[in-house]
Amino acid sequence: MEATQQVIFKLGEEEYGFDIMLVNAIETYNGIVPVPNASEHILGIINLRGDVIPVFSLRKKFGMPEADLATSQLIVTKSNDIMVAFKVDAVKEIIGIEAQELSPMPQIVKNEKTTYAKCVANKDGHMIILLDHDGILNSKEQSDAQALIKNR
Repeated sequence: MEATQQVIFKLGEEEYGFDIMLVNAIETYNGIVPVPNASEHILGIINLRGDVIPVFSLRKKFGMPEADLATSQLIVTKSNDIMVAFKVDAVKEIIGIEAQELSPMPQIVKNEKTTYAKCVANKDGHMIILLDHDGILNSKEQSDAQALIKNR
């Protein structure tokens, strides 16, 4: 595993990271247009600089109750060539993580529902789960997101 720069964000009390090189934007959580009958993890769509982008709830994906927080933000990235905005509780910071601070995910945690968990960083005594952008959306969620974009 190599050293990396990560955008660290919070969901509840837990911290997660996305590779900064794959993050297109960090936006405020507003202007979301709900889409009736959308996939359960899709909160709606936004228009970001002329692009229609589905907004995806990481809280729902990870089995957490949805929270209406004033600090909620969107991390815009590509997942399997689909531009997606992931709603998070708050973006905390951008940090460098050294190779020696990274560990593989424990084998017992790995399954088809956790393919997004790439590895664990132990930074200054606390653990951060680093996420794989392409592993978050399953094939149905990808096709739902593509259908939303095409229908707008």
